[in-house]
Amino acid sequence: MMRAVELFAGAGGLAMGVSLAGFKSLAVVEWDKWACDTVRENQRRGYPLVDGWPLHEGDVRGVDWTSIPQDIELLAGGPPCQPFSMGGKHKAHDDKRDMFPATVQIVRTLRPKTFIVENVKGLTRSSFANYFEYIKLQLEFPEAPRRAHESWFDHLLRLQTEKTSGRMHGNVLTYNVTATLVSAADYGVPQKRERVFIVGTRSDLDIDWHFPEATHSEDALIFSKWVTGEYWERHKVAKRARPLPPERMAKRIEKLAANPPQALPWRTVRDALADLPDPRTRSSHGIRDHRFQDGAKVYPGHTGSPLDQPAKTIKAGDHGVPGGENMMVLPDGSVRYFTARETARIQTFPDGYVFHGSWSETMRQLGNAVPVALGRIVASSVAEAIIRSELRRVDAEQSKSKKRAA
Repeated sequence: MMRAVELFAGAGGLAMGVSLAGFKSLAVVEWDKWACDTVRENQRRGYPLVDGWPLHEGDVRGVDWTSIPQDIELLAGGPPCQPFSMGGKHKAHDDKRDMFPATVQIVRTLRPKTFIVENVKGLTRSSFANYFEYIKLQLEFPEAPRRAHESWFDHLLRLQTEKTSGRMHGNVLTYNVTATLVSAADYGVPQKRERVFIVGTRSDLDIDWHFPEATHSEDALIFSKWVTGEYWERHKVAKRARPLPPERMAKRIEKLAANPPQALPWRTVRDALADLPDPRTRSSHGIRDHRFQDGAKVYPGHTGSPLDQPAKTIKAGDHGVPGGENMMVLPDGSVRYFTARETARIQTFPDGYVFHGSWSETMRQLGNAVPVALGRIVASSVAEAIIRSELRRVDAEQSKSKKRAA
C-alpha cells in the first residue's frame, strides 16, 4: 500500500488524482470551510474516491504530524497561489499566505519518499527568480532551516553554499528536486492551464523519475479539424457551419497533411461539454450544479473561451482576470458564463462529484483546483517510479543473498 498526505486540498482535485493513482490518503488537510464542506458532502453521499479520506479542517501548521508515520510514499499539495498569481499582488515572501515554509517544515517532519508541489505559472516570473530558487533549495535541503533573525535572502545564499559544497548529500535528508512548467491541455485536459509542478524524490532511495511526456497537441487538433475533418464530423457540425481554416495556418496545415502528428488532439470546450444540455433549456433541469447564470459580458481582457479550443485558464471567482475567463463564446458570437458543472468538466472532476456553496463560491473552489486528470497523471508517474525503485532494491537484496549462499 502506498500512503499519501495531501496539504491545501481545496475541493480535492489533486487529492482525487492521487487516489486514482493508487495512493491511500492518511490525511487530507484544508483550512477553507466551504471546500471542506464540499468534501464532506461527497463523503456523506458515499462518493468512492473521497469516502475514506481523513479530512482535517484547519491550518496545516496546526496539525499534529506525529500521528502520521515517517517515510510515507507521497506528500502532495498546492500551497496558496495568491502570493505568485498573475492576478494577485505578487508579494511572494512578503505575503502572509506564503505557505512554502510550512510545506518545507512538514517535509522535514514526515520525510516522505516523494513530494508533489503544484503552483501557478507566475512563480516562474523573472521578478520571483531568486525566491523560486529559494523554494527549490529549501525543498532540496529541508534539514537546513532558516535561522532566527536570518533573512530569506541570507538563507538562500547559505543553501546555495550547501548545494555547491555537496556536504549535506548522503549525510542528512535531501531530495532530488525537479520543477516543470506544463500546460494541462498537453495532457488531455480541455483547458490551457499552465502550472508549475515541483517534484522531489528522496536522495537515498534511488528513485528515477521524469515528468510524463505530453500526450495531446495543438497540431493534432488542427489536423483533426482542417485535414481529416474528423473533429467536425464527430460533433456533427454541418460542412456549411464549419469555420474556414485561418489563412495564417495554411502552411502549417500543409505540413501536417504531409506529416500527420502522432499525439492525440487537444480536447476542446465542445469536447468536454458535448453531452450536457444547454443550461437555459428544460432538459438541463435536474442536473446538479448546472444552472444558468446571467450577466456575462465582454470587455478588454475578458473575452471568453472559444468553443473549439481548450478553455482559457479557469480562475477563482466569477469574473476571472486577463488571460482566463469563466465564460464561453457561443457559435453566434455571444457569451455566457460556464455553469459550475461545465467548469467541473473542464477541470476534469467526475460528474458524480458535487460542490457545496453558491455559484460564485463553487467557481472559486474550481478555479483554485488542480485538474483531476492532470493530478492522476503526475501522481501515477511518481507511483511507477517508486515501484521501479522498490523492485531494484528487492533484486539487489536477492542478488546479495545468492552470493552469500554461494
